[in-house]
Amino acid sequence: MNPNRFDLNLLQTFHAVHSTGNVTRAAERLGVSQPTVSHALRKLRLQLRDPLFVRSQGGMTVTPKGGRLAAAVAQTLGALDAALREEDAYDPARSVRTFRLHMSDIGETIFLPALMAHIARAAPGVRLEAFQLDDADIRPAMESGRIDLALGYIAALTDVEREVLLHEQYVVVMRADHPLARQRPTRASLARLSYALVRSHPVTARAIDALGLRERVRLTLPHFMVLPRILADTELAAIMPLRLAEAFRRLGRYAVWRTRGLPRFDVSVHWYRRYENDAGNRWLREAIVRMFGETR
Repeated sequence: MNPNRFDLNLLQTFHAVHSTGNVTRAAERLGVSQPTVSHALRKLRLQLRDPLFVRSQGGMTVTPKGGRLAAAVAQTLGALDAALREEDAYDPARSVRTFRLHMSDIGETIFLPALMAHIARAAPGVRLEAFQLDDADIRPAMESGRIDLALGYIAALTDVEREVLLHEQYVVVMRADHPLARQRPTRASLARLSYALVRSHPVTARAIDALGLRERVRLTLPHFMVLPRILADTELAAIMPLRLAEAFRRLGRYAVWRTRGLPRFDVSVHWYRRYENDAGNRWLREAIVRMFGETR
């Protein structure tokens, strides 16, 4: 078919359906009716002679041809969007833009309270949406423009721009009146503790294994956020980043052990190079660096 006669609106509809995985949500994102999206998708299928999506148990699954089209469309629309929105100055006070950020549950705890307070003052019309993506999905989402920035320690995220915000280390946390809390954090005292392990942060599991403490794990959890109550009411300990431990201490009385053998890492803000000069993207990441960057 002749690309010069192709309707860009069909590609925008296809991109919305692919991104949301649902015709109804795609219609909401585009601000049109569901029949309009269905009609556009049907027209595109006829032109490309491919179903593009097939129904599966988990929802809509993209066909091989649809997958190739999705990658090309995401790149094209992302570049076009950045070009159209690029401007010499971004006025946060008048902006109504929605920024989408990837961060873990730890990142939400550390960054979002202060960041939202800053946005309320400097950009009251701006909205944030936080996502927790699998590592393999972060770069494609940044490349397509589905997320604007990614915050955290993301070793698997390569070939993107980044700026280090802070240096972090893992520590051991338990309630302040824990029977072992006043002991020195030696290998022997670490081996006497029982642990809660958070499976969504593999570095924590590797630290447990490196210290030979796997047999001391008594509880495994998906996230850190339930730990304050658990640690307060039990004799369990947990390994977590220092700044999260400091946030826990603001909620209650906890003892923190710093000890050799636990990992250190850098937390960064990441962005895709195509959006380097996008004025809004630049404003947000520079605000994040000013607020949280300890390396400057």
